[in-house]
Amino acid sequence: MTIDGRKLNRDTLADIRIQAVQRVEDGESPEDVIDLLGFHRSNIYRWIARYREGGFEALRKKSAAGKEPKLNGKQMEKLYQIITSKNPLQLDFEFALWTRSMIRALIQKQFDVRLSDVSVGRLLRKLGLSPQKPLYRAYQRDEEKVNVWKEKAYPEIKKLAKQKKATIYFGDEASVRSDHHYGTTWSLVGKTPVIETTGARFSVQMVSAVSAKGSFRFMTFEGRMNGERFIEFLKQLIYKQPKPIFLILDGHPVHKSKKVTDFVETTKGKLRLFILPPYSPHLNPDE
Repeated sequence: MTIDGRKLNRDTLADIRIQAVQRVEDGESPEDVIDLLGFHRSNIYRWIARYREGGFEALRKKSAAGKEPKLNGKQMEKLYQIITSKNPLQLDFEFALWTRSMIRALIQKQFDVRLSDVSVGRLLRKLGLSPQKPLYRAYQRDEEKVNVWKEKAYPEIKKLAKQKKATIYFGDEASVRSDHHYGTTWSLVGKTPVIETTGARFSVQMVSAVSAKGSFRFMTFEGRMNGERFIEFLKQLIYKQPKPIFLILDGHPVHKSKKVTDFVETTKGKLRLFILPPYSPHLNPDE
């Protein structure tokens, strides 16, 4: 049911406006806030526009004080919908992630309004948006199989592990290069630091497994992963383990090879392997 604000007294409506905008300021989605309050969705963007120009005091008055905002409520609603529902590539931008400069260009194109990058950043935060590292998802992923795994397969594995008093591990392989740098370093402004390194690059392969309680096991090796190397890791994983181990892996051919399957059978239940749905790294904590 949608509430008609005209039936509320001025003070009550002002309190609702302030509460709604404060919740958006605290990080909630404008759409979720207005839906919970029962007002029409366009209201929240109009209230945010008034708040941007006159603060919370503007929300207590019938109309916002001072100059008209550069973007009105309907324009802010449209902007929010575009950013949260569209990929920039769909709008002929050259990059797939939204940046402030791209949104600035979008605002100018859609509404003929010019804003600085700083103003765009403030506007986005008022809309409850923030810069975030996106999660990449393979288009080949079968969501139905993922849902079956989460709702049926994995709960059954957990139930069986409890019955067998087994420990559940998630496993994966990775490669680390000697010339890859994650961190930053302090230096004089305007003078990029130079780190002397050898031109002889090399890489190390690693296979690892992590349990739900944080127990971590790993093995490094050179060359490509194959059945022999994976079995060597499996032997180390179960060595002197008092309880059975359930190891959950992706569908790499080595994990499903006959050589590995034959080895698992020789453990007589001490080790069991389970395979995740294809293209689902988000289901594997070891990723």
